[in-house]
Amino acid sequence: MNSAILAIIKREYLQRVRSRWFVAATLAGPVLFVGIAVLPILTTGSSEPGEIMVLDGTGELLSVVGPALEGAGYSVTTGDGEPSLEDWIQRIHDGEVFGVLQLDSATLANGDARLTVASSLSPIRTLALRQIVAQGTLASRLAAEAPETLALLGGGTLEVDVLDEEMEVDGADFLMAYLGAFLLYITLLFYAVAVMRSVLEEKTSRIVEIILSSVRPIELMLGKIVGVGAVGLTQLGVWAASVVILADIGLPRLVAARPELAPLAQFESFAPGADKLLLFLAFFFGGYFLYSSLYAAVGAMANSDQEAQQAQAPLVVLMVVPAVILPAVLESPESALAVWTSVVPFFAPVLMFARAVTGAASGLEVGVALMGIAATTVIVAWIGGRIYRVGILMTGKRPGVRELWRWVRAG
Repeated sequence: MNSAILAIIKREYLQRVRSRWFVAATLAGPVLFVGIAVLPILTTGSSEPGEIMVLDGTGELLSVVGPALEGAGYSVTTGDGEPSLEDWIQRIHDGEVFGVLQLDSATLANGDARLTVASSLSPIRTLALRQIVAQGTLASRLAAEAPETLALLGGGTLEVDVLDEEMEVDGADFLMAYLGAFLLYITLLFYAVAVMRSVLEEKTSRIVEIILSSVRPIELMLGKIVGVGAVGLTQLGVWAASVVILADIGLPRLVAARPELAPLAQFESFAPGADKLLLFLAFFFGGYFLYSSLYAAVGAMANSDQEAQQAQAPLVVLMVVPAVILPAVLESPESALAVWTSVVPFFAPVLMFARAVTGAASGLEVGVALMGIAATTVIVAWIGGRIYRVGILMTGKRPGVRELWRWVRAG
């Protein structure tokens, strides 16, 4: 790689990482992650569930409702004798207890109960408490009338025997496939469009005429593609590091404040391994160079943002198709639709990655997809480079198909 291309890469990279939009967009990721972690705590109104007084007028629901409340993080107490409700309300005002839960004959009949608290509850906490009372009441009635059906409250279990063990998809792999494929779709579209806008900006400002006096058009195009791609990797790296740090520091505190979110503590079991990260990078690089070459050509042939938006419509369709059929591919990764669409070079970065992560795609299929992306990228870069070489200095009416073909031949 010659010094001219390196200089362009450096300029494109530093110009973007120093811009306000890059800083704002990069920081938006960690802020979003923090919000996801903090929001469940804030929606409960307080970090600690607190003490709840249960007044059981039925004499039988406390034994089932009490343990469920304690499992949700509440401290359950009962009154001695028959204390008046006014006494408990005063204790709520004094901050001694979180609230008073009254269970009576109506609770046994249809699950109706009354909770008295100092301030309004969030919908999440209200729903959780209502569910505890309803399930406790149902459990009590089943235990008295049909104890053999009590186990049904747990939802039962479903053991799935997969004859072909290689085709068994783990829940963590499925989640990684879906989120990773969606992230690929978003980043490929975002950074490919960034290449187009960079080309269009220099073309409309006429700066490109000065730049091309020192470098060849193909060097300028390659430098822009690699420079913007480096910016994308930097941003993805910051986001990935933020997720790891927040998971290590924030998850323990979140689980301590919300015991019902304890399954989130198993974050490490869902974290992708090195093989999946390398697979992600391989498809990111392949898809990025493929689409950024196309978008660079679009930027070179357009004369305004409006023309660029119209010219990129076919490319947007190419990127939307895999996003639309992704759920169907994950549902049936061995179907003909999944197999054949995942080897199409324009769809493979998203679909083949999803199939590979779930284990549905063989190493041969992944290799064929990557080689197809590489071969298509070479062809697209050759055609796009010729369009770029001629179109970057052209102004006026946006070219049609015939004129583009003349540009390719002339380039």
